[in-house]
Amino acid sequence: MAIEGALQDVSLADICQLLGMGNKTGCLSITDRSNFGYIYFERGRVIYASVLNRRDRLGELLVRNHVITRKDLDAATTRQASEKGKRLGEILVEHEALDQEVLQKYIQMQIEEAVYHLFAWTQGSFHFDTDQAPEEEGIYLVNIPPEALLMEGARRVDEWSQVEKKIPSFDLVFQLDRNPDESDEEVELTKDQKRVLPFIDGQRTVHEIMDEAGLVEFDTGKALYGLVQAGFVSRAGERSTSEETGGDQALQQHLNVGIAFYRSGMMEDAAREFEQALAIDPTQGRANFMMGLIAFRRGKMEEALNHFGSMPPGAGNHYAVHRNTALILELLGRYDEALGALDEALVTKPTDPEVHMARAIIHVKRGDMKRALDALRIYRTSSEVKKPSQQYYAYTILAAAVGGDLEYAVAVGREGLGHYPDSGPILVNMGQVLERRGEVDAASALYKRATQGTQPLPQAHKSLGDQAWAHGDHDGARAQYEKAVKLQPRLGDDVYLRLGTLAYRGNDRDVALLLWRRAIDLNPNNEAVKSNLEMLSGE
Repeated sequence: MAIEGALQDVSLADICQLLGMGNKTGCLSITDRSNFGYIYFERGRVIYASVLNRRDRLGELLVRNHVITRKDLDAATTRQASEKGKRLGEILVEHEALDQEVLQKYIQMQIEEAVYHLFAWTQGSFHFDTDQAPEEEGIYLVNIPPEALLMEGARRVDEWSQVEKKIPSFDLVFQLDRNPDESDEEVELTKDQKRVLPFIDGQRTVHEIMDEAGLVEFDTGKALYGLVQAGFVSRAGERSTSEETGGDQALQQHLNVGIAFYRSGMMEDAAREFEQALAIDPTQGRANFMMGLIAFRRGKMEEALNHFGSMPPGAGNHYAVHRNTALILELLGRYDEALGALDEALVTKPTDPEVHMARAIIHVKRGDMKRALDALRIYRTSSEVKKPSQQYYAYTILAAAVGGDLEYAVAVGREGLGHYPDSGPILVNMGQVLERRGEVDAASALYKRATQGTQPLPQAHKSLGDQAWAHGDHDGARAQYEKAVKLQPRLGDDVYLRLGTLAYRGNDRDVALLLWRRAIDLNPNNEAVKSNLEMLSGE
């Protein structure tokens, strides 16, 4: 039996407490004008929650809290477009941008923040449908007793009623009137106030301050409220999408709704709104940028570049545009253009070490190991890098080894494994170096370690397969190659070439034909595969 009513008559906290005490299972939907949210329960416990127009999408939450880099997120988003059915978090864990425990922590934080946000709604209606489960495939669920949320939610609602008096909109811009560090009075700032203070510049909106500081809405608002009350910060103005639209209400509405859909992961609906915005103004900067991101996520690289290129000069001169453009050009193999886009990004953020990391990766792909190592050294010596990333170690080992400096590669690899002992890319690259030095058993041990983690690395299985192949252990090679392509079906044409050869030697010509065709699909220029296919066709 459905339960429904108005939030004016009963608070959402009371409803959640009732559902928890009744051990209910189902979906509680909450609507407030154009806003929409939902909380899923299972036997009275909260398992999932989301709000349509919230800015706390998981990827952005991880970037804001410096758990992953923007490049990690962009790369995972690109993979998500080609690996249908996989969630963003799953891809990030699989490629070792973060571990499962950290992912689960931020998923729970995301869900808790959604519930706290909904607790603040005092207008609108609610509707509970029994026995309803989340329809999205592959989402991560939690198990939170409502009482664990009610007390914190009540505290936040009380505090937020005060915060809203000074910060009624996150489109407001605040300026620094007095620096607390230079004040004659003794001032003890909270941890969150210290995080937001550097970004209060009379230009950034509260939304932008929140993104830069890596905080959620409540913590950002509370920190700013305290600084305003103490007289250090004051309101400087307001900025919203209305500035981008010249006051065109229809255009502004499409942008606002499209951004809300995008942040909720509803790409088809978001694209429809941005397309309608572009029908009004084909050069509108925000709409083109968002359509570029959507095309990127869908794997439509040229379409994404066209949208980024359609932005007006002022709107296009933005760090995010240059970084995304560079990544797309890199994936298309247009390395010189990608480096040019990264040069533009450096103009915007000249001290950003991640741009130098991106440059290093492109130089590796171009085969220019000297420039790659130069870029990696700039990254490593940046004052903003406290501990080099796994990516730094993996690419430095590779660049040094290909450049012929095996001793340096080994030294960097040992340091990297000291920081990241279970990193698959570091283990595999280090193993490759040791194998080149003739230390085959040590290399094999590293490959095996890389296959034993929670997210086994397909390249590790391939390397073990290559070792078995070299020693004439064809059964062992087949077993490792099959594990490799199961984890990553498009791992490489050489794997399918060898699997096809093993099938052919076993008199299974149909399987050999299938495997060699997969190899030629991955690399149409593989002459060995072409010869094998011609041989089969002549039999």
